[in-house]
Amino acid sequence: MSDIKSFDESLLISELKNHNEKAFRKLFDNYYQDIYGYSLSLLKSKDFAEENVQDVFLKVWLNRENLDASKSFKSYLTTIARNQAFNTLNVAANDVLLKEEIFKSSATSHEQGDYHIREDDCKKLKKLAIKELPPKRKKIFKMSRKGKTYEEISAELGISVNTVKSQMSKALESMRLFFQAHDEILLLLLSLLLQITL
Repeated sequence: MSDIKSFDESLLISELKNHNEKAFRKLFDNYYQDIYGYSLSLLKSKDFAEENVQDVFLKVWLNRENLDASKSFKSYLTTIARNQAFNTLNVAANDVLLKEEIFKSSATSHEQGDYHIREDDCKKLKKLAIKELPPKRKKIFKMSRKGKTYEEISAELGISVNTVKSQMSKALESMRLFFQAHDEILLLLLSLLLQITL
């Protein structure tokens, strides 16, 4: 795919920093194939390469305000893609089932459909939302999700039950706002990926 002229690219990045989805789409369209090919060369799996590309561009969107238009955007994307691919491979090295899935011949079809793709993305978004929580709130939220009652969390952390309830309420509200803010771009990203892969 031909490169965008540096001036145009800088302009698009400046527009992206101002939350312009059209600029995001143009950058996605221009660099998808390069980042997909690079991810595939590292991960040896079409499914994992596509997931890696999606993660790369999601990270670009989430960090759009910090982009530097004077630096190579392709290098930036490649660095993210490499780091995430290595993370995936590190996980695979410690997980036999995942390792087999990554390194087996990638004849997997796309029969799971939009619902499962969307479900996977919701899980990723949830992880990102939890990651954004303040440390104490994150700890309380994770303990709750592991099945601990508010009373058990209260006793274990040495705080009142009311504090636990308050922190859980704030955590859920923060996550709701996070989903609301980022769900629209996830839908856009999904639609772009589906247009390419179908």
